[in-house]
Amino acid sequence: MEDRLKKLRHSMNQTTFKHLNFSDQHRKQVHQKISQSSEREEDLLLAVLQLLSSEKTGFELSQLLRGRGVQRFDGNEGSLYTMLHRLEQKQLIQSGWDQEGAKYYQLNDRGRKILRKAEKPSAKTSFDLKELIQE
Repeated sequence: MEDRLKKLRHSMNQTTFKHLNFSDQHRKQVHQKISQSSEREEDLLLAVLQLLSSEKTGFELSQLLRGRGVQRFDGNEGSLYTMLHRLEQKQLIQSGWDQEGAKYYQLNDRGRKILRKAEKPSAKTSFDLKELIQE
C-alpha cells in the first residue's frame, strides 16, 4: 500500500502539481496559520469565559486575548464574533447595546457556573468545555 501511495505522490508531482510553486510569502502564511491553530479550543473558550466575567465589547475582548498570546483571531475577527454568538445561543453569555451603539458581552449565571466547573483542577478531568458548548 505504501508503495502505491509513493507512486501516486510522484505522479501528482509530475502532473497536477508541476506548475504549482509556493513563494516564501505563501510558505510563511501557511506556517503562520498552522501556528495560530495550535491553540486548543478548550483553552480558548476558557480564556473567553474568564475575560467575560466583566462586561466587554468584542474589540476589547480581542485585545485582551491578544494580550494573553492568543493570535487565532488576528485578521479573522469574524470567528471571534461567531464564537460569541454561539456562547450567547448556548445561554452562557448575555449581550446588550449601549447608547453609542456598541455591543457588550458578559457572563450570565449559567456561564459563571460552567466557568467555575472548568477552572476546578480537582474536578472531573473528563469535563470537556468544548463538548458542552457544542451541544
